Amino acid sequence: MLGILKEEDFKVLRAPLESGRQRPSALGGVLVMSTFMQALLFALEYFVAGDSTVYPYKDEILTVHFWFTVGLIVLSLIYGIPAIYNRSGRIQYLISILVSQNLFSFCFFISALFLMGKDGDEQGVTSESLLKFTYITLAIGLLIFIVTCIRFYRLLKKGEYRKDSKKGELRANFEGKSYLPMASIVGLGFVFVIQYMVRHLAIDDINIMVIIVIGFGLFFVMLFVLPEQLVILYCKYRFKSFNFDKRGYLEQAVITEVH
Repeated sequence: MLGILKEEDFKVLRAPLESGRQRPSALGGVLVMSTFMQALLFALEYFVAGDSTVYPYKDEILTVHFWFTVGLIVLSLIYGIPAIYNRSGRIQYLISILVSQNLFSFCFFISALFLMGKDGDEQGVTSESLLKFTYITLAIGLLIFIVTCIRFYRLLKKGEYRKDSKKGELRANFEGKSYLPMASIVGLGFVFVIQYMVRHLAIDDINIMVIIVIGFGLFFVMLFVLPEQLVILYCKYRFKSFNFDKRGYLEQAVITEVH
């Protein structure tokens, strides 16, 4: 569907590139620093959230997530090297997407699920109820992602991401109205999470409850952010103007597409 759109329809998405926030050198530094954060969050997930939980398939989940995190840490270090990222800017951006999702979505989401099964034998929480809760939460997350994708595509088709003198005001007004469906779905997700906690969990520690809510909140927010990340990645492969040259300068906009 994006193939019918032209380069100028994506111009506003170049803003983070033009400002330098997503320059390869900046992303390289972030990737290197993220290695410590990924290791720390996984350690907390394993030793704190995963301890004494009755969540089903805990060991399998931790094993898969461990190797996934290790792989990202290795790639983050590799693509933090100037000689590498100056030649593979698109791959570096893809890795940055995976790292951001791992840090702010996967780690917190898995930890929140494990904490809901903390000392489950004493609370009477069953594996079946936790699995059912997980499936419903994932379904809500998928709905957020799909609705966000549809909304984003409609914005692109309407020309809301074309670069012009009034783009900021036009986008602010249009997007403000179009946030309502996402806000409703996210609100539904929070209501479901809180209802489950009240009905099935007997958690006395307010800190754990806050971590659980934050974990699911970040999971929903990152699914809302993911479509834009993927569209920018798409633009990097399709348009030369979304890439940087080997000297670190953003390529100029061109009419022809990069194949």
